[in-house]
Amino acid sequence: MQIDEIPFGITAWSEVEVTAHPGETGVAYWQTQHFGFIRVRMVEYTPGYVADHWCAKGHILLCLAGELDTELADGRTFHLTAGVSYQVADNAEPHRSSTRTGATLFIVD
Repeated sequence: MQIDEIPFGITAWSEVEVTAHPGETGVAYWQTQHFGFIRVRMVEYTPGYVADHWCAKGHILLCLAGELDTELADGRTFHLTAGVSYQVADNAEPHRSSTRTGATLFIVD
C-alpha cells in the first residue's frame, strides 16, 4: 500500500456516522473514513453475524474486542480474538466472516 498526499489528521470515531449492513444473519455496523484511495473502518458485528457474501477485497484487519471467525473459500478457518490481526491482498483468497459472540474490528483497505 502506498500512502500519498494525506496530511496529518485525527479521527474521533465517536463522531463518525454509523451505517448498518445486514448479513445473512446479524448486522455489521460500519463507521467509515476515506483518505485518498484508502478506506478505514471501525466495524461492529452483532452476535450471530454471518457475512452474506465472499469478499475478494484486500484488508488489514485487527480484532479489537470479541471473537471473529474468518473462513477462506478453500475451507480453512481462522479464529481471531482481541489483539489478533490478519492481512490479505486484493483477489488473493476469497474470505467471509462470522461471529457467535460479536466482534469489534479496525479495518484498512
